[in-house]
Amino acid sequence: METQNKIKQTLTQPEAIKYISNKIDSNAKINRTELADLLCDHFHFFDPRGKRQRDGCLKALRKLEQAGHFKLPVSLMKPRGPLMPRRLNQPVAVPRQMPSDASDIIDLRLVIVESEQQMRIWNELMIQDHPRGAGPLVGRQLRYLVESEHGWLGGISFSSAALHLEDRDKWIGWDWNNRQDNLHHVVNMSRFLIRSCISCKNLASRVLGMCIKQFPDDFERHYNHRPLLLESFVDTAHYRGTCYKAANWQWIGTTKGRGRQDLLNKQEETVKDIYVYPLDQDFRTKLGLADNSGLGAIKIHDGLDSENWAENEFGNAPLNDQRLSNRLVEIARQQGENPGCSYSGAAGGSWAAVKGYYRLIDKPEDSAVTMENILQPHRTQTIRRMQDQKIVLCPQDGSDLNYNNLDHCKDLGVIGNNQTGAQSRGLHLHSMLAMTTEGLPLGVLRSECTAPQPKSDDDTRPASAIPIEEKKTFCWIEAVRDCQKIKRLMPHTTIINISDREGDFFEMFDDQRNNSQNVELLVRAKHDRATTGELKLFDTARLAPVRAQIEIKVQRQSARSKKSKQKAKPKRNERIAHVTVRAEQVELNPPSYHKNKQPVRIGIIHVKEDNPPTDTPAIEWFLLTTMVLKSVDDVLNCVKWYCLRWRIEDWHRVLKSGCNAEKIANKTAERLKRAVAIKLVIAWRIMLMTLLGRELPMLPAEIMFSDLELKVLKAEAKKKESTHPRTSVLQ
Repeated sequence: METQNKIKQTLTQPEAIKYISNKIDSNAKINRTELADLLCDHFHFFDPRGKRQRDGCLKALRKLEQAGHFKLPVSLMKPRGPLMPRRLNQPVAVPRQMPSDASDIIDLRLVIVESEQQMRIWNELMIQDHPRGAGPLVGRQLRYLVESEHGWLGGISFSSAALHLEDRDKWIGWDWNNRQDNLHHVVNMSRFLIRSCISCKNLASRVLGMCIKQFPDDFERHYNHRPLLLESFVDTAHYRGTCYKAANWQWIGTTKGRGRQDLLNKQEETVKDIYVYPLDQDFRTKLGLADNSGLGAIKIHDGLDSENWAENEFGNAPLNDQRLSNRLVEIARQQGENPGCSYSGAAGGSWAAVKGYYRLIDKPEDSAVTMENILQPHRTQTIRRMQDQKIVLCPQDGSDLNYNNLDHCKDLGVIGNNQTGAQSRGLHLHSMLAMTTEGLPLGVLRSECTAPQPKSDDDTRPASAIPIEEKKTFCWIEAVRDCQKIKRLMPHTTIINISDREGDFFEMFDDQRNNSQNVELLVRAKHDRATTGELKLFDTARLAPVRAQIEIKVQRQSARSKKSKQKAKPKRNERIAHVTVRAEQVELNPPSYHKNKQPVRIGIIHVKEDNPPTDTPAIEWFLLTTMVLKSVDDVLNCVKWYCLRWRIEDWHRVLKSGCNAEKIANKTAERLKRAVAIKLVIAWRIMLMTLLGRELPMLPAEIMFSDLELKVLKAEAKKKESTHPRTSVLQ
């Protein structure tokens, strides 16, 4: 893959400046154009068509003259005023008999602007209708007119990519040098206009689709170079970018409000959304980057081997000190090898390692070493794994971490009372996992630890008068909102947020319907609500049409003694239950304290065990979902996905039993949170490796184990005269 000529960087070298000075001094009659041509020939500044890059060379020479390196020959060009685009003498005619849907447009086509008359039409359209006018554009350019039998419908232009965009560059995964070498492989859609006088459904997205098909060939024909990636900006103050989403462009972030010439960082431009469209799915490899570079989609098993997993999941955490980030990676790697041990045990008693661990964990509470920042790299990797899925399940749940034995630990909360009224101290962990539809965990999307405090006796407000933001249930809404933010990064991935009965409150559904990102909810109902019909919710569900009779696996349940506000739970063995499934669409009335709200339309699924074992309560679930239940498959998928919600409880068990998260001892709650954050990811990896071994036993062993570990396993297999781990040792 050819790299971009670095004209200014080349001419700035001392030997190049000396060469230019000698040419100027030895030839008094040479003009600037002749000098630029000479330098193009000498330094091989040619574009892919074989033409000299004269303009770029002249621009670099003027910069070097301003810096005082030499004095250029006097310019023979007369000073010019602002360039005025060539226009028509009258506005472009309004399209005739324009249909209301793009599918009905007659002979819709893209016309490359080549003649002067076409350029005048394009300029006139942009000046009249586009907020940024006709230009000027920079670099290699192509312009199109959108034409049909009805008339001129709009215009498009492509030009050089933005020099630097932080969010784009992170998404691609290139550094400064790689960007300098390969920026010419990215092309910017600098103008996109559908005329304001036109109202035609799906026209914009259809034109974008036509561009994707036609533009790469046209650009290669004009410039002998085929681009790899398109970028474009959307000013969200005026547009929502709906057509880009419909045409499969991907939102990757926002600009900083700086234009191309903002050398003083004034940020006078509006902040815009950045959309990209890969013209080659293998574009990162062709840019000389590793397959897993940047922020593109990755497979669930990528980078999980013992040598690299910690770097992939914790590397470059934003801790304001690269040394701390590197230390975090090493701590995670060592604890991952011995997840049940204290850190001193995992580090093999190394005093230096233990000292480094506590230097990280014991940072001041206002430092950048927070639970959120420790988890940030893993969250990024989780989102990348999500992008590779068509449907992602996001179960959320809470669990208490008991630190009642840490008498001197500051800032712990109250997580319960025993039967004598004594308070238990600890932290409440609320987390959200991402999973495949087969239950394989993609990662920990978010997790927060809080120190719950009893309601003050002075606070006499009824629950209905307390704003939702002040209630402990607000964390459930925050998790859904987080899913909605993530959805922007994967518009073609369906995200389903799953909650148990704690997530059944009206504000949850009301907040979801007011967001445009269409994250779906699947919640087990707790309250028998009023509907707009004659019957309440549960009776409506029990009388709904039967959709199927199926078998489901009921998870085992450990016995739980009564806590302050939690009922005691009996022990339950794992079993297969034969259930009848019913489903119906209903409208839920808002509660009395939200009388001004409209009813919520929702699907209700009733799951009832037909013949439970003796002395065992029958399984009966009422599942609420924002998904439209069009078919039996839709209903059964919801039942299947709700059953997978237990995976987050399995993860809690791995965290507590396998990683001993409740045996951590620190002096403050903030330090406990930092240590817990590391164990959250380790527990995810343990769970994923276990499930991959069951669900995908033929995965290559190299995905999970290093070469040294494989040698040890092969030696052990040979000792026991068993099969060598050639294709899989995960079984």
